[in-house]
Amino acid sequence: MTATVVQQLADFTYRTRFSDLPDAVVKETKRIVLDSIGCALAATGEPKSRAGFDYARLIGGSNDDATVIGAAERLSIFGAAFANGESINALDMDAVLPPGHVTPYVLPPILAIGESLGLSGKDIIASVAISHEIPNRVGKAMDYLRDVKNGKVDTPPVIGYSCSIFGAVAAIGKLRGLSSKVLADAVGIAANISPVNSHRAWVEHTPSTTIKYLHAGVLTQSAFTASYMAEFGHRGDWQILDDAEFGYARFIGSKRWEKSKITEQLGDVWYFPKEMSYKPYPHCRILHALLDALTEIVETNDIQPHEIERIHAWVEGMCEKPIWWNRRIEHVQDAQFSIAHGLAMGAHRVKPGKAWQDPKLVFSDSVMQLMDKVDHIVHPRYAELVVENPASRPGYIEVYARGQKFVGERRYPRGSNSVSEAGIEFSDAEIIAKFSHNADGVIPAGNIDAIVEKVMALDAIDDVRSLMRFASPARDRVIKEVA
Repeated sequence: MTATVVQQLADFTYRTRFSDLPDAVVKETKRIVLDSIGCALAATGEPKSRAGFDYARLIGGSNDDATVIGAAERLSIFGAAFANGESINALDMDAVLPPGHVTPYVLPPILAIGESLGLSGKDIIASVAISHEIPNRVGKAMDYLRDVKNGKVDTPPVIGYSCSIFGAVAAIGKLRGLSSKVLADAVGIAANISPVNSHRAWVEHTPSTTIKYLHAGVLTQSAFTASYMAEFGHRGDWQILDDAEFGYARFIGSKRWEKSKITEQLGDVWYFPKEMSYKPYPHCRILHALLDALTEIVETNDIQPHEIERIHAWVEGMCEKPIWWNRRIEHVQDAQFSIAHGLAMGAHRVKPGKAWQDPKLVFSDSVMQLMDKVDHIVHPRYAELVVENPASRPGYIEVYARGQKFVGERRYPRGSNSVSEAGIEFSDAEIIAKFSHNADGVIPAGNIDAIVEKVMALDAIDDVRSLMRFASPARDRVIKEVA
């Protein structure tokens, strides 16, 4: 009898060991961990991060097993994972992996459990790899935000990243040593309690919810619930990912369900490393190619914001939605998605990072006035180029200043692993530089260097607590020993 998709995901999770991972997978997991810790550190003062931490205190319990990144206070694994999920995504500077964002939902439970149990770096790497590969594969089976049909943008009515729960629950069960059978129950339960895909409502409404496309903290808790309920004896639905009529695909809202994409060569071929995309700017990825072009124009020609008369841009076709067209900036998070505001911000030549979310800059007269000089339309070749290569995010920009027109064009934003074009993929040095800038001023300089050293050699660490102790602003951390 052929194993169900749920069983195959459970078997893949159970049997995968660090020694099974290709070098490229090991390398990418380290880059993901470093980049994500940096994003969380940069966001410690952000409203979304603060709200996540305040709620995490309520569910944190009396245990102090895990680090809240950027905070001196420690919480239970549940509280720490909730807070860290929210902070990793707060600036919208975290890595992108189809179906969209995955890391904020899957990495926080891994770090929390790994620290609580004193697990090795190899254990962390294997779980990070599994937790990213599974959602990437499930996402390929479903409708996708950037779908194109007959040469035109075809945004599905229901979209989202809820399938990340399968990566999170697999990682939790892996780290806790669950059997293949119990892992299957956990995956089945996760499907039943998966958060809804509300992403489409978020892009269609302004001012939009600050929950964003999916609340990271909530998904981490759902994944914990599914894993522990299976461990404590609940039975999951092993058929739920095979049944296209009544199963997960139907109730999560996907019109497409190509389940073969989930299990084909599972364990033999790893897709996620090549599809990872790192973000140099704390802004939605749709604008990054244009920001690259704009940055080159204003820096090469030493153009000051007050000299700019007009900015005209051609953008991705899928972003003809209110969330990206919005010019009503009421909350710092609105600035993360507004095309007009993002280009105005980029023209100010402020180094990307937490400074981009400083209310004094976000709502400054200079930025708001320049935003009024920005207009944008859809790139005429968007559909054609994205079908040719899904990593395409074509942008063309004209900057009018000093009575001249300056032009820039990009097909791919920097940070994309799937593009062979020179200068696009982020090197390890660029990942480290981004992390260091994000961590600067939040933790001591010595901690920054220590985290870089330990993450880049994560497979040599016997106890991940020796890494996480440096993710706090406190210089001397007392790490709770686990027998």
